[in-house]
Amino acid sequence: MDIFIGGAWPYANGSLHLGHIAALLPGDILARYFRLKKANVLYVSGSDCNGTPIAIKAKQENVTYKEIADRYHLEFEDNFKKLGFTYDFYTRTDAQHHHHTVQEIFLTLLQNGLIYKKEIEQCYCEEFEQFLPDRYVEGNCPNCGQHARGDQCDYCSAILDPLDLLNKTCKLCGNPPSVKNTEHFYFSLSKLQDELKEYVDFAKMSGCWRSNAIQLTERYLNEGLHDRAVSRDLPNGVSVPVKGYEKKKIYVWIEAVSGYYSASKQWALSTNQDVTSFWQKETISYYIHGKDNIPFHSIIWPSILIGLKKEALPTHIVSNEYLTLEKKKLSTSKNWAVWVPYLIEKYHPDSIRYFLTINAPENRDTDFSWREFIFSHNSELLGAYGNFVNRTLKFLEKYYYGVVPEGEIEQSIRFDIKGLYKSVGSQIESANFKKAVEEVFEFIRSANKYFDEAAPWKQVKENLIECHNTMVSCVYAIANLAQILHPILPFSSNEIKEMLNLPNFEWKEIYPVLVKINEVKPLFERIDVGRIEEELEQLTNQSKN
Repeated sequence: MDIFIGGAWPYANGSLHLGHIAALLPGDILARYFRLKKANVLYVSGSDCNGTPIAIKAKQENVTYKEIADRYHLEFEDNFKKLGFTYDFYTRTDAQHHHHTVQEIFLTLLQNGLIYKKEIEQCYCEEFEQFLPDRYVEGNCPNCGQHARGDQCDYCSAILDPLDLLNKTCKLCGNPPSVKNTEHFYFSLSKLQDELKEYVDFAKMSGCWRSNAIQLTERYLNEGLHDRAVSRDLPNGVSVPVKGYEKKKIYVWIEAVSGYYSASKQWALSTNQDVTSFWQKETISYYIHGKDNIPFHSIIWPSILIGLKKEALPTHIVSNEYLTLEKKKLSTSKNWAVWVPYLIEKYHPDSIRYFLTINAPENRDTDFSWREFIFSHNSELLGAYGNFVNRTLKFLEKYYYGVVPEGEIEQSIRFDIKGLYKSVGSQIESANFKKAVEEVFEFIRSANKYFDEAAPWKQVKENLIECHNTMVSCVYAIANLAQILHPILPFSSNEIKEMLNLPNFEWKEIYPVLVKINEVKPLFERIDVGRIEEELEQLTNQSKN
């Protein structure tokens, strides 16, 4: 079974915040799960180092594009590593291999009659004497009236042209831009309308796309697909590989999504493996991103693949809704955000992964609050899961010299564990990660109840055989919980693996009997609830600066 997982590419123009991680975490959960099932997995992503956001940041700081891209690309790599993301290949869009692959894709689409030249009107800054990239033009969205950039409205998800904006202003000089004629290349999306509709109808029947992806994509198809520019007058990016047009750049909306293919090709070269199987019709693919990226994954990328005559169209679109912060919209410009470098310095990575999974904006917007984050850690991770592991293994240390005895596993526990492998696996494969975690923690609460009712502290004095059975049942539960939770809570799962001397994890039942356990350490530490007020004060203060 070949599984391709593509995580959206964050712009390397500023630090990651909680919203980014909430949108991207499902990719790592899927990759870890399918590896436990011994599937052939390729999980790729990278930093988006081309285009306007980088240019704007570089201009603000009076440094080169590369300095900005290098800084944040390295920071992203460090953040993802500390959060346990297991990309097979994490690259960047300013790499030479990416430029070459994107240019090959452009030329193939041109040769196949899907790219053509067209003279158009484009916004122009008279003061700086240059054509304006789409993100250098801002105004009001013609669809919903909200403030929007020239390429897309974040409020209604409409894909825009800068000329469509109302009350346009230039980000360079602050004045309304003029309009001049220029020539650009266009992608014939309209030619692919019928093929895309057939593809989306099938995706709708399969139930493998999130409902927001279906609704938004159908909206575009019902309105009729319009041809879109695939070249722009940008300061940085992939040059158009056509004589006389080398100064123009391939537009980011076609260039960035092509990174999935370029990353897979470079992974194959760097590992000396064959990438062909990941681009076949039978390949199961998951594309992980936020709501604002839906059309690029549900319309643009499938159109490119159809144009390249590749049959591996996206099978699963895992598109999260938005994560708000303390009931307010995340805003990087107003510094109303929890920045990932800060978060991973202060808190356990599994606490972050747990909260963003159990509270994931899978089908509706959800909120991150410091109160809920700290209480969920203390009550669920520490109070339920950590407590069950610690009380069981500490009991073994005290009364069994750290050796798991022989005994009979409680049948109801074994029945529940076998059921969890099946149901949790099914939920993960269907991208229902929140339900998967809820099921596991429901079992953990029942396991704690079993421990309380068995009362091994009494059994060890009154009925040793029953005590053996209780301990074997609890250790069996812990070992299997570590495997089942490994895709979601890899750090604590690996700690249990070390304590119980478990073999490499797999997605199947495990029986840890006659095991000599290593030193038992708490999986989690309690977070002082006083931190809630401290974090809220920190958030308020940073947003004022």
